Amino acid sequence: MKHNVKITIILLAMFVVTQFIGLYVVGNYSSVKVVDGIVMNVSEPKDLPFGLETPEIEKETDFYKLFPSLILAFVIAISLLFFLTKFKAEIILKAWFFIVVVIALVISLIAILPTFNYVLIMALVIALPLAFIKIYRKEFLVHNFTELFIYPGIAAVFVPILNIWTIIILLILISIYDAWAVWHSGIMQKMAKYQIDKLNIFSGFFIPYVSKKMKAKIKKMKQTFKKSELKKKKIRVNVAILGGGDVVFPIITAGVLLKTGKVFLPWTNIQIFQGGFIPALFVIAGATLGLSYLFFFSEKKKFYPAMPFITAGIFLGMVLSYFVL
Repeated sequence: MKHNVKITIILLAMFVVTQFIGLYVVGNYSSVKVVDGIVMNVSEPKDLPFGLETPEIEKETDFYKLFPSLILAFVIAISLLFFLTKFKAEIILKAWFFIVVVIALVISLIAILPTFNYVLIMALVIALPLAFIKIYRKEFLVHNFTELFIYPGIAAVFVPILNIWTIIILLILISIYDAWAVWHSGIMQKMAKYQIDKLNIFSGFFIPYVSKKMKAKIKKMKQTFKKSELKKKKIRVNVAILGGGDVVFPIITAGVLLKTGKVFLPWTNIQIFQGGFIPALFVIAGATLGLSYLFFFSEKKKFYPAMPFITAGIFLGMVLSYFVL
């Protein structure tokens, strides 16, 4: 096991809570339901703030036309993040993270807060100080608390432009990239280390803790040294992390299933899947199972790509929902 049981359970709990918050937030912004290949408007959704209007989907083929642009956007964003990291552009990176955090928090807060005329202002009043503390003050509790609402807000932007087939392809592509970036190139480790050491931020859940041996050592040091001397001593702190991408893609998948009706094999009348609320719950359960497997069977001091395990769990959840329902 990579981390102790307590830390592992905390990470899994935060992951699950974020998934359910995400399902609620996404449901508030999505009015489109795909039934028998026909795109239908089934409710009046809340509008995304800051002019973040998603392209209007009128027919099933619109999803496939938008998909290449979505992949290109991901490639550009990852490349830009890597470029800024390589050239140590801390000010720009922090400003970028701050803006993204504010926008994502506002999206989630508008979905959660009651609807009234000044809900956007209220959401900004809450989001701005939280984002400032998170990015510029490095407060542990604020960091993890805001993470619960950031990824639901991000997911709400992408769910309306994806369907069951495009999200499956996206999960496969992201899993392949994640495996390559961790096991082959090491980009993920380098970027995570840079964010934590240089930017004092991390895009994901972040839990520092000390081992039992270190706790015992600290106890002995307290008995031996004075407080002023103790402050100068180096203490080894372990860090349990879960990247933001590993959290947001299951939310996006569950959101896509939430708006999906019957799914047929392309160019046939053979139904192969049924979407809806219950299948979305199966996706969350499957993603949690995949992540749990990784946490409990991974080894200490080794890096693992989480998305292949999470994607496998998501696909398992989708298959089980088909047979159970």
